[in-house]
Amino acid sequence: MTEDEAVDDDELLTIGAFAARARLSAKALRLYDRLGLLPPAHVDDTSGYRYYRVGQIERARLVALLRQLDMPLARVAEVVEAPDGDAAADRLTAYWADVESRVAGQRTLAEYLRGRLSGRSSEMYGKFVVETVDVPEQVLITETRHVLAGELPAWIGASLGRLEEAAKECGGITAAPFVVYHSDVSMESDGPAESCVPVADGAAARAWVEKQGRARETKVRVEPAQRLAYTRITKAQVAHPQILAAFEAVEEWIPEHGLWQAGPCREVYFADWAAAGPADPVCDVAFPVR
Repeated sequence: MTEDEAVDDDELLTIGAFAARARLSAKALRLYDRLGLLPPAHVDDTSGYRYYRVGQIERARLVALLRQLDMPLARVAEVVEAPDGDAAADRLTAYWADVESRVAGQRTLAEYLRGRLSGRSSEMYGKFVVETVDVPEQVLITETRHVLAGELPAWIGASLGRLEEAAKECGGITAAPFVVYHSDVSMESDGPAESCVPVADGAAARAWVEKQGRARETKVRVEPAQRLAYTRITKAQVAHPQILAAFEAVEEWIPEHGLWQAGPCREVYFADWAAAGPADPVCDVAFPVR
């Protein structure tokens, strides 16, 4: 029988005694109380002293262990408030997948910055394989927005989702969706960016756009046949600013091969983003060339 099992789960402990048993500081317990993560079982009306039940020790230790994963308190709450163990494990798995994706992106960013700081940009760009592809004329339904780099991932996902749903009314999707950057998008510059989905029926596309009004700057346009110079990157490499290395690699490659940029850069999303892992290819960074 363990020490905890030897004591009734309903026995009340002072905050100091409970903190010692739970291996947490009294300061941490007060914080978790304020956030609703671990409220005391009883607070004395006169003295304000907090008392905890022995049965709360396991939850307290779980909170402490989750915090050792650098889990934000809001995510900790999601795990400890899960309806059962399987749901809690699923929420932890989702959090850790986010961590691994972020670390993979940071690793790529560190490599990019080391290359820039050491003056080895050409060596860095050599890691990207650049090719060309001829793209036929396409009818596009699009959504345009001025957006900063920090807002970009959420907007791309949302806008492409809206356009892909709308494509069902426009004869269906005919090629990979993409995002065109008509001007620089960074932490200080807001583009604009244009999400584009190629569709089969131009007349239906124009009818759909007319129904939308000006709510989200939607339009239909025909993009002429063109050649793209592109490099393929992984999900981890898509994050800003490490994706800049891919754009710069293609920009450097273009004049070296006797070509000229013929339009704004773009990201072509050919894979299932949600299903892809950090190391899976998901996107072509491309420039129209002539």
